[in-house]
Amino acid sequence: MRWQAFLEAVEERGAYRSALEAERAARVVLALLGAHIVGEERNELAARLPETFALILLNPLQAAEPLSPERFVRAAAAWIDGATERTAAWDTSAVLSVTADAAGDELLERLLLQLPPGYDLLFGHPSSE
Repeated sequence: MRWQAFLEAVEERGAYRSALEAERAARVVLALLGAHIVGEERNELAARLPETFALILLNPLQAAEPLSPERFVRAAAAWIDGATERTAAWDTSAVLSVTADAAGDELLERLLLQLPPGYDLLFGHPSSE
């Protein structure tokens, strides 16, 4: 997915006032996500993202433990200037739903297997289970 298309989709879904706000949210959420996924799935996802975001995904800080979806949102809130847990949930959902579109269903299923239960909702793809 191209940079412009990715950012426009995040900006639209997040109802941001500018592409800069969408980019800030995308950088934080993808850095956090990169700390929670590994191996070939992380590499495949990076290949489907714009180069700048791919590099963020591939070079994250290391997570000490997998974060539950709630803790993931709290972590995003801590890193996004002026964010609350409510706005960070919105940011996370906007970025991860566009990321899910870029990934495609098959890769998304494999990514969700690496994450604690509940991330399907953050990605905007609730499982039927």
